[in-house]
Amino acid sequence: MNRRISLESVLKRDRAVVLTGLVAICALAWGYMAHEARAMVHTGICQCAGMKMSGPDMQSWSTSTLVPLFLMWTEMMAAMMIPSAAPMILTFATVNRKRREQERPFVSTSVFLSGYLVVWIAFSALAAVAQWILHSTALLSPMMVSTSPILGGLILISAGIFQWTPLKNACLAHCRSPLSFLMTDWRDGKPGAFVMGLKHGAYCTGCCWFLMALLFVAGVMNIWWIAIIAVLVLAEKIAPRGLALGKFVGVPLVAWGVWMIAARF
Repeated sequence: MNRRISLESVLKRDRAVVLTGLVAICALAWGYMAHEARAMVHTGICQCAGMKMSGPDMQSWSTSTLVPLFLMWTEMMAAMMIPSAAPMILTFATVNRKRREQERPFVSTSVFLSGYLVVWIAFSALAAVAQWILHSTALLSPMMVSTSPILGGLILISAGIFQWTPLKNACLAHCRSPLSFLMTDWRDGKPGAFVMGLKHGAYCTGCCWFLMALLFVAGVMNIWWIAIIAVLVLAEKIAPRGLALGKFVGVPLVAWGVWMIAARF
């Protein structure tokens, strides 16, 4: 009897357990990124996940470099996106707790989170390939900053315009309504929870992928730039006027991009 009471008390604290786990993952990711960024600033060498990039010349990367690039992007995406996904993940945990109390089928919140992370892992793979190509064509410096004002300006302009598109609005609307998403897209069982995580991850990626591309403008490992983008993504999803905020941010991004290109000529 006491064991059963103890188990029930643990289950009722699942939101706190989930939140603690999310905070721990984010803290580890941010801590490691800060360590790498500090090392890069102090030594002038980027040693991200085993890569060494320094000096004025642009040496070609081997294809094996894609592995540490992929790990670096995966770490960054975990640090940047898990905080903004926390409301959805905690809502999922709450719904699961109520289903448990009603003796209905339920699954671990980790299954939903796994589906969400798979999408961002796939995005990290694409971003690693993009960075590898940009470096190979000398469009990124050894410090992972765009060397082309035209490329940087086009990314800024495209990201600013995207903030006003129907796709951005639709994806952001889903991300801002966790309970609505779960009510309309609920699927039972572990495969169902995983698919729900995949779907939410797809909406999240559709909402934020152009903002992530901004990392190529000011530096992939620029910790302040990463933090600003992460805060913006979070604010868009939880602030009362997050939709309007996203549109507002688009204007200076376009202006910055136009100025960057114009200054080139």
